[in-house]
Amino acid sequence: MRKASRQMDAAWALDVLCKAPYVTVSMVRPDGTPYGVPLSLAMKNDSTFYFHCADEGEKIDCIKHNPIVSLSAVSKCSPKYEEEKNNFTEHYNSAIAIGKADFVTDREEKILALRLICERFLPKYMDHFDETIARSLDRTTIVKVTLSEPPVGKSKS
Repeated sequence: MRKASRQMDAAWALDVLCKAPYVTVSMVRPDGTPYGVPLSLAMKNDSTFYFHCADEGEKIDCIKHNPIVSLSAVSKCSPKYEEEKNNFTEHYNSAIAIGKADFVTDREEKILALRLICERFLPKYMDHFDETIARSLDRTTIVKVTLSEPPVGKSKS
């Protein structure tokens, strides 16, 4: 008997998005073609994520054209061959969410977002945070993604 994937609740899906080292953010280019890029996001609350980027580039162009984005993440991905079933399969946890991307212009919110990102990915180096912020805040773009609906997740194990 094959194990089907199970639909998981929003809290479970948020946990997958929060813990994934990279979340693919999918956007639409001005010419209508898709653009997806894996990014390191930090979660502020159940509906707000942040990422940072340069002040220009494809992500900026896409968001200016159409701020609706999709987030997707996969964790615990493990291909399996089940000898007793003579079956190839994959075990995984995955989540997707839809949201609106906005550029953060408020200085305090930009600092908060960068603090969340740094605390998530480099917590041992937080003693360098204030110095780095003083040097680079004005040339760093922060994007806030606010979810427009609860995320959904699937699991197969």
